[in-house]
Amino acid sequence: MSVSRVFVANRGEIAGRVIRACRALGVETVIGVSEADRDSLPARQADRAVCIGPATAKHSYLDMKAVVAAAVGTGCDALHPGYGFLAESASLAQLCADHGVTFVGPTPEQIHRMGNKLEARLLARQLGLPILSGSEKVGSAAEALSVADRVGLPLMMKAASGGGGRGMKIVRDRNEIASQFTSAAAEARSAFGDDTLYLERYISNARHVEVQVLGDRFGHVIHLGERDCSLQRRHQKVIEEAPAPGLDPALRNAIREAALTLARGMNYQSAGTVEFIVDADTDTFFFLEMNTRIQVEHPVTEAVTGIDLVQEQLRIARGETLRYRQEDISLTGHAIECRITAEKPHEDFRPDPGRIDRWDPPQGQGIRLDSHCFAGYEIPIFYDSLLAKLIVHESDRDAAIRRMSQALADFRIEGVGTTLPFLAHAIQDEAFGAGRVNTNLVAQLIAEMTAQPKAGA
Repeated sequence: MSVSRVFVANRGEIAGRVIRACRALGVETVIGVSEADRDSLPARQADRAVCIGPATAKHSYLDMKAVVAAAVGTGCDALHPGYGFLAESASLAQLCADHGVTFVGPTPEQIHRMGNKLEARLLARQLGLPILSGSEKVGSAAEALSVADRVGLPLMMKAASGGGGRGMKIVRDRNEIASQFTSAAAEARSAFGDDTLYLERYISNARHVEVQVLGDRFGHVIHLGERDCSLQRRHQKVIEEAPAPGLDPALRNAIREAALTLARGMNYQSAGTVEFIVDADTDTFFFLEMNTRIQVEHPVTEAVTGIDLVQEQLRIARGETLRYRQEDISLTGHAIECRITAEKPHEDFRPDPGRIDRWDPPQGQGIRLDSHCFAGYEIPIFYDSLLAKLIVHESDRDAAIRRMSQALADFRIEGVGTTLPFLAHAIQDEAFGAGRVNTNLVAQLIAEMTAQPKAGA
């Protein structure tokens, strides 16, 4: 299949990332931008930029008909969705196919199957992957109460069509079930147009470990190791690293093999990530979900494998066979990524859009910055507050932590509040340094930091 001109259906740092990968392969790019992004850095980097709608995402980046029409109208033979927005929309993938545009990602059926968490759980169970005890669809608070009596508390209430932490509630008390059910259903309905909920046993001392996979159209599937994404705030990842620290070798191998089993079981093609919850108290793991797109944290995998994942997506999309066998994949050193956002940590991470007056990122060996920002850039109020991803790669984890700590200290951003102070605090934390990470650690670190006098926040 031809992939000679790619329509970039996204914005911000991931749009720039896709453009760079296309350029490396000699592929032309056209980016669709909203009115707010006409003068953005990715708009300047692409071979051509076209406006697809007003500033609000609903009428631009989330308008799939406008997106595909722009791709067809500019002569693009392929479309890369990036992450977020429509990246996991089976409807977008199908609309592309209907108009003869190659979707740089998996098939519509694969996106749909993994996008519905209940269907994903069912397939995982059928393939023998461990899943958390819980329920299928729960239609009422009374049903949720019955599941709680059977499985026990605490429970995690989840949206079947969910993602990004929306429609998720932790239930610790039977008396909270009715109110939490109503709240989660309303949130899911608003975010996804689907209020279907299900329940899973909640693990208090949990790690979030995910495996990067690649598959082609010919049944070849490999993994590229795992990442630890346990440091999260409100179910949104903050710091990620590869490989996951401190896993028992047998557990690490079992997680990787489980990811391959799922990907092979659905003949998966393109880049994807299979996510697991690890019970740190028992060294057991459970399937969580699969993301059928490039992940925000993909650079740490690229750092330790030396493989450009976006370029591989493009090669797979144009029908090439995977260039690697499993035995070709080796992990070298350790990589850490910090997500820097325009938020004020000491004000409960209040978003702080505005004009960046100073943008002076760190430089040096082992440092990578993925960003769309620059001095003078006006951060729009309409979108996610991500400014940059700072990635370091060193010979081992301790060296990577030191490198990241120095890189964060050297980063100068003025004009807007950022999460740099919090990230600096987190990366120097004793528990993090020792690899004692779990999904509750960020909340503890926030409490510690906000209890201290404000220093440069």
